[in-house]
Amino acid sequence: MSDHLTSDENGEAHTSGDTRASVSTHVLDTSAGRPAAAIGVELSARASPDAAWSVHARAATDADGRCTGLPTLPAGTTHARLRFDVGPHLAASSERAGGADGGAFFPEVTVAFAVATGEHYHVPLLLNPFGYSVYRGS
Repeated sequence: MSDHLTSDENGEAHTSGDTRASVSTHVLDTSAGRPAAAIGVELSARASPDAAWSVHARAATDADGRCTGLPTLPAGTTHARLRFDVGPHLAASSERAGGADGGAFFPEVTVAFAVATGEHYHVPLLLNPFGYSVYRGS
């Protein structure tokens, strides 16, 4: 029996026997009621709870707030971390709304989570100027 090439949800090619985990995300600005575009996203991975994080990919959300094309995590990954650079977006939103401070209460949001081989993890970020929420989506 031989493996054949397939593509995951992000369009990355791999063999059907590939059991690496994959990650996708999107950011919704709940205060504006729309997707948050141009948010920098960094995906990191590690192979055990006490291992150092290794940056695996960097990307940015598109006009729909989605971060497409994140590569499949390296074999042996047990934990993944998404770091969202939300400061510029929140500062611009505050400025457009007439805010005087020009800054963001949360300049970044970092989410770490456990992963299992062969699973797909969709981790949406719901963002507003003074709070955020994340969850495992589908």
